[in-house]
Amino acid sequence: MKVFKFGGASVKDAEAVKNVAKVLSSFSDEKLLVVISAMGKTTNMLEKLVDSYFKSTDSKQSNFEDLKEFHYKIINQLLPQTQSNAFDDIENLFIELECLLEAEPDNTYDYHYDQIVSYGEIFSTKIVSAFLNEAGIKNRWMDAQNFISTDNTYREGKVNWSLTNEKIAKTLSPIVQKKMVITQGFIGRNSANSTVTLGREGSDYSASIFAYCLDAQSVTIWKDVAGVMNADPKRFAEAVKITGLSYNRAIEMAFYGATVIHPKTIQPLLNKEIPLYVKSFLNPNDEGTTVGVSKEEEDKVSTYIFKQNQMLISIASKDFSFIVEENLSSIFLLFAKNGIKINVMQNSAISFTVCVDYNEIKCNLLIQELEENYKVKSNINLELLTISNYENADIKKYAENRKILLEQRNRRSLQLVLA
Repeated sequence: MKVFKFGGASVKDAEAVKNVAKVLSSFSDEKLLVVISAMGKTTNMLEKLVDSYFKSTDSKQSNFEDLKEFHYKIINQLLPQTQSNAFDDIENLFIELECLLEAEPDNTYDYHYDQIVSYGEIFSTKIVSAFLNEAGIKNRWMDAQNFISTDNTYREGKVNWSLTNEKIAKTLSPIVQKKMVITQGFIGRNSANSTVTLGREGSDYSASIFAYCLDAQSVTIWKDVAGVMNADPKRFAEAVKITGLSYNRAIEMAFYGATVIHPKTIQPLLNKEIPLYVKSFLNPNDEGTTVGVSKEEEDKVSTYIFKQNQMLISIASKDFSFIVEENLSSIFLLFAKNGIKINVMQNSAISFTVCVDYNEIKCNLLIQELEENYKVKSNINLELLTISNYENADIKKYAENRKILLEQRNRRSLQLVLA
């Protein structure tokens, strides 16, 4: 049994969905569980809808109508003049969503975010499943929320592995053995039956969870790129594909910000030594990248990862005393409380500096709390460059004409925070 995952770009419009059908038709003899993301930029559209709903702005209705129009256009192109249930299913889902939007929001933004944004994956999989059945690729639509159990950490759900494994093994596994299953990435459900998302771009992680619990033979992530590249080809004309990566190198690249693989994806696969393939849905017969093989020479390839929208926060004691373990303990607790992950950190005797992904609401709250006991300085609109297997010449080459606000090296990696 294999797990396939198709991201938003692979189902961005009607022609893309037809291409997914073409790819899947080549695996008609395989037992498949197929994880599918929201279509195209649907998640971005839903995030706008959440903001307009929560702030009670006039744009809420227009955002809602744009979302409907986008999906109905795809349905009408894929399923013209058929008796498919997809039309009724999608209409009922939009009625549900509209009712949700009519209720007054309370102060729990993250809760409302998850209840609304999760509709993107449901819309997408309902449409794709219906089209595949019409095209003769028989499948069964399943709700991922019935299987992936989480805690109450909205927008960054932590998986209850014991309960999730039990549900998947008992209920889902027998179904996959008989028929292709279409399900969603990104979403799970807590004990209160509320939707909890697994983090932005979390569909790769969903595929990994399903693979782990199903003891899958492999996971294949279908992308619009040839595989894992050593740099973003849009920024590096000389970027090359890496055909083989160890699990550890893949984890390292994902943590530093490589967007091809979600950071949480690798660990469950590593635990059961399930190989991960990253392949192009445009050229499905190409080799792609295999994660989980030992190709020492390719782990030595230099990689260049740019992470945008960064914030640099410098923390110092108000009386210029040393920043010691006791201070660091309280500082880390505030970062954890506000759900802010640290990408790079560096400390001196009297200051502690970190680089984080910038989230206006969370970061502002963090700084307010830090300022109660510390002097705080910050910069936004920065970029984090991580170079693995670096050479000293890389600094001049990639940071030329830019201001380096922080530089950190270890035996293998160089990180620069650039203004």
